[in-house]
Amino acid sequence: MPGDTAAGGRPGRRALILVENLSVPFDRRVWQECRTLHDAGWEVHVICPRGGKRDTEPETEIDGIRIHRYPLRAATGGPAGYLREYGAALWHTVRLARRVGPVDVVHACNPPDLLFLPALWLKRRGARFVFDQHDLVPELYLSRFDRGEDLLHRAVCALERMTYRAADIVIATNESYREVALRRGGRSAADVFVVRSAPDTDRFRAVPPEPELKRGKPYLLCYLGVMGPQDGVDYALRALAKLRDDLGRTDWHAVFVGAGDTFDAMVELSRQLGLCEQVQFTGRIPDADLVRYLSTADVCLSPDPHNPLNDVSTMNKVLEYMVMGRPIVSFDLREARVSAGEAAVYAPADDEAGFAEAVAQLLDDPQKRARMGRIGRERIGGKLSWRNSQQSLLAAYAAACRDHAPVATGAPVQAGKRRRR
Repeated sequence: MPGDTAAGGRPGRRALILVENLSVPFDRRVWQECRTLHDAGWEVHVICPRGGKRDTEPETEIDGIRIHRYPLRAATGGPAGYLREYGAALWHTVRLARRVGPVDVVHACNPPDLLFLPALWLKRRGARFVFDQHDLVPELYLSRFDRGEDLLHRAVCALERMTYRAADIVIATNESYREVALRRGGRSAADVFVVRSAPDTDRFRAVPPEPELKRGKPYLLCYLGVMGPQDGVDYALRALAKLRDDLGRTDWHAVFVGAGDTFDAMVELSRQLGLCEQVQFTGRIPDADLVRYLSTADVCLSPDPHNPLNDVSTMNKVLEYMVMGRPIVSFDLREARVSAGEAAVYAPADDEAGFAEAVAQLLDDPQKRARMGRIGRERIGGKLSWRNSQQSLLAAYAAACRDHAPVATGAPVQAGKRRRR
């Protein structure tokens, strides 16, 4: 793509985006960033792991974006498993980066905070390093493993500091993360850009509701998202048990869409709570089926408990509920309020009885549900739209490349090797 023109009228530049924890384009945020950059004239390459049931090709080109994938086995067995996973990912990332060749920007998305290592290697070859901080890994460690500030916590803090120090530009997903980059990372305000995640409006388009999805009940409750130790599905299930047992409400069916480390444990907890007749677990499902459930849902659930990570993180599921015009029940978290505003009702943090009561009140108030849905759609179409994030992303890249002559012209990487398509 050497003939393309990047933003600002400069000759087309090359960007290499590094991802370790999800495949692309399954990682929706990364895919939106890729498409934004491509539309602005960048030649975009991505290095990421292969998916399990999708994104399985080792190399492909989609919408002009070149994706290079490597095999990766997810960590099991504690810290040693993570060392094996991350070691393999780093080796494959460097191997594939050599194939891609010289780039103007290397854009590394955490977790883990280890991708600064291949980024430094590319910096020595003329690239600028953009650090896209998807998660605060020290807070993730505290929230996920409940081990306190032990030796491994100190290690992940050190890796975060090294990543901040190596980066030319930092991208934060919200203002809370930006504050961390300024305070803990010691970055200047001019070098930190907020690029908020936003749902893909082409993916989330409402369809007519299907009452049969409610399994004969008047109301459908819906959870969408990852099921990990910090995601609160257990809180949601216990709240639903209280909704049934303490509040006497049996007029609902609940569907939990998604998968993760605790999926099997959550199915078992549902059985222990006697919820099997009213709670359905779908696992990951095609987008068309996901939209059917969200279009039919009366109330959507965001049960993330209060912990050091969740309080300052933007939950993708909240944004996806909003774009579909669904009212939300959430625990009272700082960034949940920033995202949802009046599109959600907020139970006291980690209060399962309060969560159940909030669900019951919404079920009894169809006018409030409709008003909250309208508010959510308006917020996604306005201040939280991807259009605003696109501008910030391109501004971050412009800052990274300021006074920086292009180092890449789209030529193949290694002499004697053809780039596979």
